[in-house]
Amino acid sequence: QVQLVESGGGSVQAGGSLRLSCAASGRTFGRNAMGWFRQAPGKEREFVAAISWSGGATSYRDSVKGRFTISRDNAKNTVYLQMNSLKPEDTAVYYCAADAAFSALVSGRDGIDYWGKGTLVTVSS
Repeated sequence: QVQLVESGGGSVQAGGSLRLSCAASGRTFGRNAMGWFRQAPGKEREFVAAISWSGGATSYRDSVKGRFTISRDNAKNTVYLQMNSLKPEDTAVYYCAADAAFSALVSGRDGIDYWGKGTLVTVSS
């Protein structure tokens, strides 16, 4: 069992930066791929970024490439999402997710193993 708790959300002006953190509990953290998803008001949840259990593989949605960076510290059971050059369209609730399969996070398939409750990011123009 893995429990996920996000933090680091907030309000920022366009062009600013935020770093989200996701603290995981459970012995199997290091064996799970981790990811970030987001859901804007009135829109479906979408994949943002994912990182393999070793950190050796990452994947990003096209609209955040070059601006967002996902990383993990298995010793601290934490995954991060560094968000730079934020845009108003990045406004959303950001969710941390974990799954044994990296591909499951990238595809955003139904049945992803674990989810956090989310943290709100608001970017003003």
